[in-house]
Amino acid sequence: MRTWFSKQLGDGVLAYAPKDQIQEMFPALFAAAGRPADMAVFTRHELEGRLQCEVVAYFSPAAEAVARLMEAQVCEKPSRAELDLLAGEPGCWAVLFPEGHKSA
Repeated sequence: MRTWFSKQLGDGVLAYAPKDQIQEMFPALFAAAGRPADMAVFTRHELEGRLQCEVVAYFSPAAEAVARLMEAQVCEKPSRAELDLLAGEPGCWAVLFPEGHKSA
């Protein structure tokens, strides 16, 4: 599998601005890439031993251009559990997570 990327966006309130930034830049890059079914950005609220949840964005390999603009770091492919689709087409679930396909 190709490389995934992640970026910590801050707690629930602080995450709104970077989430909006991703949603604003994604459509043009998505269209320029030919609208690939495997291009998506997901978010998840993670606790990881902290007092408050941190919102983490996960960029699929096909969303590398968006990840680079957001200065995201290379990471492992996230588990499907509790991910929310931030940007991309609903059909990306079946392409990117065929083992845990959830119809959207």
